[in-house]
Amino acid sequence: MTHDRLDLVSKLYQPSGWPRILEAASGSPTGAPLVVDLDPTTFCDLACPECISGKLLNQGRFTPERLAALAEELVALSVRAVVLIGGGEPLAHRGTRQVLRILGEAGLAIGVVTNGTMIRQNLAELAQYASWVRVSVDAGTEETYGRFRPDRKGRSVFDKVIGNMRLLAAEKKGALGYSFLVMSRQEADGTTVTNHHEVLRAAELAHDIGCDYFETKAMFDDDHHIVQVPRELLDSVDRQLAEASRLESDRFQLVNSSTLTALRRHVGPVQPKEYDRCRVAELRTLITPSGVYVCAYHRGNPLARIGDAVTDDLATIWQKSDRGIVDPSRDCRFHCARHRSNLELERIDAGTGEPPLTEDYDPFL
Repeated sequence: MTHDRLDLVSKLYQPSGWPRILEAASGSPTGAPLVVDLDPTTFCDLACPECISGKLLNQGRFTPERLAALAEELVALSVRAVVLIGGGEPLAHRGTRQVLRILGEAGLAIGVVTNGTMIRQNLAELAQYASWVRVSVDAGTEETYGRFRPDRKGRSVFDKVIGNMRLLAAEKKGALGYSFLVMSRQEADGTTVTNHHEVLRAAELAHDIGCDYFETKAMFDDDHHIVQVPRELLDSVDRQLAEASRLESDRFQLVNSSTLTALRRHVGPVQPKEYDRCRVAELRTLITPSGVYVCAYHRGNPLARIGDAVTDDLATIWQKSDRGIVDPSRDCRFHCARHRSNLELERIDAGTGEPPLTEDYDPFL
């Protein structure tokens, strides 16, 4: 049976997580999260002008020893999946390889979101232990890559990233994804630069590399609201994706994020929410060097900080913290990928949800 990797609602019904799902649905505190986003570091080797975490970069990292201890604590808490992400570039931390080994040997599912520049140095562990690696490329040519994802000296490292992806494609056990964020930027001289015209070329390159999927996404602003784009730009993207559909097979998928779907449906930047507590916050959390936060959308927000993983162990933080400090009706008016999951958890609590599935297929809720 094939499942949509972005169908987050269906993932709630997997049997191994069901007891904690029922706790979260009831509004009760869970004993531990099922999924953790982990930022090993805030440092990054690129200088992307549109980086949504730009204000939070280069402000600290876990020591390798603390990072390894965190991995052991995640195992002890029976967390099912960990996403190494940022913030900064997770593969830039020299302790990330050990984290991959600790989590992988313990049987946890591991996702990695990376810019791809340091895949080579981490190749053995990524190939062996990662359930999936998603590379943020956002271009189909070296020139466009240099405009949107320059390194700190303003250079394009496109060829290096693509070469690294080819290395991983040849050795990986998990999935490899090519991520394309549709972007436009107005320059000081009034001209507009965009990458949208390279969607087809990038999809063809992803297929040639040996990626398992190609994902297109819409931009967020600094407050996580979806940036609205002209109709003709979206039409261009859709025409290219339609042409790229000839590449699809059992081994290669085109994946649409919920952000792009929202644009197609003319959904505005505000996503109202009627509930005042995020039930998903009992199932997922974000751990960074600057603190533990209710979720990744609130990375760096002091009002959503529930602990300090530099000084305290995760079990204590989880036991003592209140994940209800964020009120979605007030604090989360942006597009949230887990809004539908929250609505489904309400259904489960009301007894109108679905019966649990008979087997697990993807722990990344």
